Amino acid sequence: QVQLVESGGGLVQPGGSLRLSCAASISSFNFYAMGWYRQAPGKQRELVAVVTSGNSTTYADLVKGRFTISRDNAKNIVYLQMNSLKPEDTAVYYCYGGFSIRSYWGQGTQVTVSS
Repeated sequence: QVQLVESGGGLVQPGGSLRLSCAASISSFNFYAMGWYRQAPGKQRELVAVVTSGNSTTYADLVKGRFTISRDNAKNIVYLQMNSLKPEDTAVYYCYGGFSIRSYWGQGTQVTVSS
C-alpha cells in the first residue's frame, strides 16, 4: 500500500525556517514527480513546488527564492526547506507523488507562522 507521510510542520515566528519531509513508500520512487501543495483556511489547494524525476524544479511565484524542494532517491524522501517564512505561508502542506496515471497524496502537516 502506497503511503506518503509528511513531517516537520509546526509553529514558527515570521522570518523563521522549517524543513518539511515526506517519506514515500513507493516502488520506483525515482520515476515519480514529487511535489508540495498547501491549503489555507477558506482557500483552494495550491502548488508550492515540484521536483521531477530528472530533478528539475518548479516553484510558485509566492515562494521563489525562499523555499527549496529536493529529493533523496536512496531514501525515498522529498524535502521542502522553507526560509523567511511569512504569516501568509500558514497552511496545511501536502506531499504529492505522480507518475503516469498514478497519483498519491499525504495526509498533510500544519505550518503556522505567527508571532
